[in-house]
Amino acid sequence: MFTKILDFEVFNKDKSALMNYADNFEKVNIISGNPEVLFNGLHNPILKENFNDKNSIIIPDGVGTVLASKLLKNPVKEKIAGIDVVREVLIKANLERRSIYLLGAKEEVLNKCVDNIKTEFPNLIISGFHNGFFDLNNCDEIVDDINKSDPWAIFVAMGSPRQEIFIEKIIKSSNIHIFMGVGGVFDILAGELKRAPKWMISLGLEWLYRVIKEPFRIKRLIAIPKFLLLVLRHKKK
Repeated sequence: MFTKILDFEVFNKDKSALMNYADNFEKVNIISGNPEVLFNGLHNPILKENFNDKNSIIIPDGVGTVLASKLLKNPVKEKIAGIDVVREVLIKANLERRSIYLLGAKEEVLNKCVDNIKTEFPNLIISGFHNGFFDLNNCDEIVDDINKSDPWAIFVAMGSPRQEIFIEKIIKSSNIHIFMGVGGVFDILAGELKRAPKWMISLGLEWLYRVIKEPFRIKRLIAIPKFLLLVLRHKKK
């Protein structure tokens, strides 16, 4: 069910199996394991411990992680994109009338995201939301608001490693069922950014589409070859 990549166990079945597996947890932290996030986990002791916690599931969200699993001769069944998992959680929350909390993005993007979710998933409850512009070391009011609203799931869209650090800050003290750092997903849900065409997604080229739309991301692609080289070096040991 898992492929060991560097110091981490990465889920290697399909999305349906992931959702079924996550149901077994009282509390679960779903981590979008692209090379950038895994690099951050390697070099931050707090995140490394969190990523390897018994309540964490790392998903292969990135072409670099998929390629790494192939290099290790234990390939994941498919890339599992964070946005797709978010939608599965929203569908489940809507069917079961569960509550969610949204944390991150700019205020205007967040408001559009909230409105669109309410329109598409009218039966779920948005118990609270807050933009992502605050001091991680001075955010007790936000943590209190989250705990008081007692959501079933929380999505944190603040980029890595900030979102993972925040989740680590609250995960032990809250009763939330699903925690998930979601990067730029709020931009997509808000309609500010479109996903790649299905043919590009099926060919594993969603990263190329995002670079075309957001050229600043090209710098982040450097993480992929560095990550793969590190995997190869680790494999030879």
